[in-house]
Amino acid sequence: MAGEQDGDVETTAPKAPVTYSRPAITDDIGLEKPYVPRAMEAVDADHPHGTTGYNNNGYTVLQQHIAFFDRNHDGVIYPWETFQGFHALGFNYIMSTIGMLFIHSAQSYPTLDSWIPSLWFPIYIKNIHRAKHGSDSEVYDTEGRFLPYKFEEIFSKFAKIDKTRMTFWELMEMTAANRNVADPFGWIACKGEWSVTYWLLKDKEGFVSKEAIRGMFDGSIFEKVEKMRKAKTQ
Repeated sequence: MAGEQDGDVETTAPKAPVTYSRPAITDDIGLEKPYVPRAMEAVDADHPHGTTGYNNNGYTVLQQHIAFFDRNHDGVIYPWETFQGFHALGFNYIMSTIGMLFIHSAQSYPTLDSWIPSLWFPIYIKNIHRAKHGSDSEVYDTEGRFLPYKFEEIFSKFAKIDKTRMTFWELMEMTAANRNVADPFGWIACKGEWSVTYWLLKDKEGFVSKEAIRGMFDGSIFEKVEKMRKAKTQ
């Protein structure tokens, strides 16, 4: 069985079945220079300039992802703010507490400007790139920029039923495929993050849409969810 080709480039190898089960992108994704990382915009073909009307505040896309939890907008996220953010998204007190403990125990120290730990366990948004863990989708680069090509790969490789949305098990297949050897923390973190994402963003049919996932990467979906929840209670 010969490898499939995109022009003169082979994208599958006969002795590597995984290259067939996880197809590479061979078509134009409709976006200029998709291989160039975007510092402040989570872009795709439908949103070449990122999320319309969304204020990035000069943050990288990774910083935008967590800025929702900076409830007083001072550039530092404290544990109680993370708890408030989770609760604002609809998580109960137990889940909000678990999320708070896991995130701050893992991400506070790498973001500090000092070698001395802080008993307040703050997360400094300016340094959040230091807390990027392994075994992830690599949509964020090591500086926190957004890689459009890697974002599209999520769907080309793992969205089997519908290329515009994903099921829970497709997301879990992705987390398994992205595992780096000898990285148990990354494995657990990735499973946990995408499980929470699915619970938060799934529709009535049990899918998470591509647009919702894009909004998760730049944090804009969190603001939308909070506003919808507030509207329902009024």
